[in-house]
Amino acid sequence: MTDLDEEQLLRRVARADRAAFDELYRRTSPWLAVRLRRRCADDGMVAEVMQDTYLAIWRAAGSFTGDGSAAGWLWKIAAHRLVDAARHRARRPEFPSEDLPVRTTAAAEDEALAGSLGDEVGLALSQLAPELRAVLHAMVLDGLTVRETSILLGLPEGTVKSRARRARTVLREALS
Repeated sequence: MTDLDEEQLLRRVARADRAAFDELYRRTSPWLAVRLRRRCADDGMVAEVMQDTYLAIWRAAGSFTGDGSAAGWLWKIAAHRLVDAARHRARRPEFPSEDLPVRTTAAAEDEALAGSLGDEVGLALSQLAPELRAVLHAMVLDGLTVRETSILLGLPEGTVKSRARRARTVLREALS
């Protein structure tokens, strides 16, 4: 199993290959947990999302089309599960939505992205206010919708839209 890449493992998981699933989990769960923890400070929610994510992967591995990377497909599932968990907690009265511990600090992938895009873009991204960078990260890098971003960050949809517009404006001005 160790000589197979993640896409090959997913194809085997789609055929209910338990050993392939175990290997896929062994390879991907550490970085997936780190990415989720950068988005959510609640370890219980992260553990719940990890479990839901891998259950979804087991059930839906056959729907992976190969368009894009397997890691990207896994992250997309996890990001949506995180939004679902945040939405569920927000509906329960013992977990008011404004108390959801969502991180908005810069993550390692932000730094890597800034470095890979070049000095000008990296500098412009680093100069964005943290609240603008968090919205941009969720919508652009994670591919979340306005509604999903608002749930994840605990913000009204209008605030997400205005922050996204402001982030684009600031980046455009910095790069022109």
